[in-house]
Amino acid sequence: MTNVEHTPDPRIKERDKTGPHLTKHENLGLNGRIAVVITNIVGTMWCAYAFGGIALISLPSAIYGGVATLIAWVAQTFLQLVLLSVIMVGQKVAAAASDKQALQTYRDAQALLRIQDELQRLIQLNNKLTEEIHTAVVAKGTAAPA
Repeated sequence: MTNVEHTPDPRIKERDKTGPHLTKHENLGLNGRIAVVITNIVGTMWCAYAFGGIALISLPSAIYGGVATLIAWVAQTFLQLVLLSVIMVGQKVAAAASDKQALQTYRDAQALLRIQDELQRLIQLNNKLTEEIHTAVVAKGTAAPA
């Protein structure tokens, strides 16, 4: 059997080294790191519960102040204070899901690259063997009958 020289696509080795780009790989400066620390503290359900408790302290005054004050309390105090943390928690969950999806897509693409590379090697081998068969048939056809 003929040995065929095959060079794997360099992208396969490159992908093996780098892996998928995930949220944690983002290059952050000082301000970015500070923002991430604050986000990780404020973006928890425990912080949302604490903010909810703080907001509820002022609820009796808002009720006593009338409808306008109560609406202002709901909009400015409760929604902004509590929902901020809840939304941040949701964003963290969505980012984690996105990272999982990116990792799965990376693994799928990696497998497809390897399959494609093996297919390329087999096609080259097939072409080489076909050439040898063709050469052998032509040589046999030109040989003098005995």
